[in-house]
Amino acid sequence: KKVGFNRLSIGLQSFREKDLKWMNRAHNAEEAKTCVQLAQKEGFNALSVDLIYGLPDLDIATWKNHIHIVAGFGVDHISAYCLTIEESTALHKKVKDGSIIPSTEDEQALQFEILRSELRKLGYLPYEISNFCKPGKEAKHNSSYWKSTKYLGIGPSAHSYNGISRRYNIANNQRYLKLIKEEQTYFEEENLSVKDQFNELLMTGLRTTWGVNLDQLNTILPLSPSFKTQLSIFISEKLIEQKNGTLFLTEEGSLKADYISSTLFEC
Repeated sequence: KKVGFNRLSIGLQSFREKDLKWMNRAHNAEEAKTCVQLAQKEGFNALSVDLIYGLPDLDIATWKNHIHIVAGFGVDHISAYCLTIEESTALHKKVKDGSIIPSTEDEQALQFEILRSELRKLGYLPYEISNFCKPGKEAKHNSSYWKSTKYLGIGPSAHSYNGISRRYNIANNQRYLKLIKEEQTYFEEENLSVKDQFNELLMTGLRTTWGVNLDQLNTILPLSPSFKTQLSIFISEKLIEQKNGTLFLTEEGSLKADYISSTLFEC
């Protein structure tokens, strides 16, 4: 706080000890609560906290309790993401050998709907599928991703974006510092094709309450006949709404955001 930082994002994830253990988190549930309270005591009024749903054996009562605990802190911003099982991870191996039973898509969808409903009752507005805030407290940092504006990431694992390319800093702390001191390359870089830029703007914009503008998409890449045809289908199915040349996901569409975006992608 004395250095000048005014916002923290704290990864609480869960308040069940067993979840934190198998996720290899370094903290326990009580430490998570204490962390938020200490940050507030030190004067961090702008706080964002993260939760994960879709956890194995997560019942509705427990999930609602997690939501209310977090809202009870009075933080301005809450992010909640569905558990993703990545290949070649410890979690993937446990799922494969049957020691962990993953939640079903229906269970995940129900937990998401409960998240959205409960947070609205508590005064948090959804401005992006996984992000909720008190009125006027949208995260400037996160919004840069979804609006495809330029941003700079500093430190291990940080990402940077300049509109046409993306950099990924290496994750290992010691190696990152060593390469910096030796003035060697400490990141990987990906150049985005025109189609990549189109698809990313489409995908990120659709996830938000401000939507994605068709003219902006068309400036990057002229809208193809197949895109227009599929868009009409999604509109007729009430998964997408079009207002003043801007596309928005409906509440039902937000449950299928990845499918909708990938179907509309230019390949």
